[in-house]
Amino acid sequence: MTSRPSLPPSDVSAGVGLAGLVGLAFWVLVCRFWPAIADAFALPGPRAVMDGPTAAMTAMLFSGAGMVGWSLLVDKVHRRPSTGIDWSNPRPLRDVIDISITKIAGLWATWAIIGLVYCIARWYWRGQYVFAMEVLEGAAPFLFMGAIPYVLWLDRVLVTPRDPAWHFGAMLIGREPWDAAEVKRHWLAWIVKGFFCAFMISIVPGGFGAVVRFDWSHAFHDPVEFATLLIETMFMIDVQIAMVGYLVTMKPLDAQIRTANPHLGAWVAALMCYPPFILMGDGGVLDYRHNGAEWPFWLQGHDVLLWIWAGALVFLTAVYAWATVAFGLRFSNLTYRGVLTNGPYAFTRHPAYLSKNTYWWLASLPFLATSGSMVDAIRNTTILALVSGVYYWRARTEEKHLLAEDAKYREYHAWMAQHGPITRTLRRFTAAITPNRPVAQPAE
Repeated sequence: MTSRPSLPPSDVSAGVGLAGLVGLAFWVLVCRFWPAIADAFALPGPRAVMDGPTAAMTAMLFSGAGMVGWSLLVDKVHRRPSTGIDWSNPRPLRDVIDISITKIAGLWATWAIIGLVYCIARWYWRGQYVFAMEVLEGAAPFLFMGAIPYVLWLDRVLVTPRDPAWHFGAMLIGREPWDAAEVKRHWLAWIVKGFFCAFMISIVPGGFGAVVRFDWSHAFHDPVEFATLLIETMFMIDVQIAMVGYLVTMKPLDAQIRTANPHLGAWVAALMCYPPFILMGDGGVLDYRHNGAEWPFWLQGHDVLLWIWAGALVFLTAVYAWATVAFGLRFSNLTYRGVLTNGPYAFTRHPAYLSKNTYWWLASLPFLATSGSMVDAIRNTTILALVSGVYYWRARTEEKHLLAEDAKYREYHAWMAQHGPITRTLRRFTAAITPNRPVAQPAE
């Protein structure tokens, strides 16, 4: 009997995300019970629950410290060849100083241009984005000055110090030959970071504060309150872990952006899911909630169904958060930073997209309309199907990128098509309904 081939090993161990989750949980509990902690230890200062923006940003230190610590001390990721670092043979500083200066010039120019975009794009100075701009403005001096010792230190041990940042700096300085393809790689990676860091920072305080100040005493007696608390918690975990991932794209942690997605379709599909380009918001082209209502409205008075629905929605958001936690330090849209094959990625190639879209269908029940209009019901159902189609498109473009980058991902992709529980089921379903057509490998 031929044994089934094993799943390719993951580039991120399960322990990384779990360590971050433990650190985050510790800080949430400290913030929630701060009045009692302050009283118990006779600490000076206010006795209020810590649910503000500073506490929310501090949470990333606790989750990030756990993930960095596990990565370095347990997984020893800094020793991997994929970092591009050779610790055993550091160069003298005099041998790399010119390279480092060119690279620092490239980085400073990049950040200045991103800052200019922030300045002239009006949406960054409205609503929750104002907080993100304040944070980035305060961090800018440390980023610019910190780049000097970091680059000088790292270039001594990099196997190839003339990386994409160097090529952009060389283009600006004009003294050495540079590669346009490397400059493009540099800018694609920094556009991802610039766009998504601002967005992620802007939503960090809201979710964290909601979880910390939530009245837990009533949550376990009401299915709607129960679901609200746990769903808020799962989304808060997702945002916190993902935010750390965007910030620590560092080679010594083997968490660098190896390549950003080069396909225009991937960028279009992704950006239409985020402000200011979002199409799914209130009144947007893909807003599927016109004359609609959420699940508590439709299921009110049916306690058993409310508890079943609450459990299903909590499960789906837990899978969604688990998919982010599994990335550890490597979460980022539109990038290749290694291959994940464990956690929920052992069941489906796209657990976050699958769980998120299933959640939307169950939470919104788009085929029901408060107006009683069949037209509204058909419209909302069709539009939500289009939203799911956008995420299918995103999945396909991500696969196209990763299949071209990494042989391990190609092995993983093929393994999932044959043995992945969800992928294999979808392939069989496709074969059953279209028996005379070639079976595509669905992006689930």
